[in-house]
Amino acid sequence: MDDKDWTIINMLTEDARTPLTKIAKKLGITEAAVRKRLKNLEERGVIRGYTTVINPSMLGYHSVSLTGIDTEPDKFLDVAKKVMEFDFAKNVYITSGDHMLMVEIWAKDGDELTKIISGIVGKIDGVKRVCPAIVLEKMK
Repeated sequence: MDDKDWTIINMLTEDARTPLTKIAKKLGITEAAVRKRLKNLEERGVIRGYTTVINPSMLGYHSVSLTGIDTEPDKFLDVAKKVMEFDFAKNVYITSGDHMLMVEIWAKDGDELTKIISGIVGKIDGVKRVCPAIVLEKMK
């Protein structure tokens, strides 16, 4: 990766819809050269996809939680796969440190979040502990 690749990545991270012409102009290269670099970054797996950043509260999800989940060691992958099936689980991460899994959960309100954590996630076979942290404000 060279400086031009890093510039492309930084510009697309800021706005995945940045026109290729704008990237080309900033780099001082042709749009075709930018397209070729993007294809290369995608083929190498550096860029895995393009996404939209959503404001959950604008869709009625007023309780967002980053929830740590601890499992029985032999049930770890089963729990992760099960959690990924639920629409409320927006992101699921395998982690080291305090918890085996971290899940971003979107809920309409505190009551729904409680039902999700206690009534659904907490009852998955192999789950030992569920530790939610309510997101007060996303800063970046």
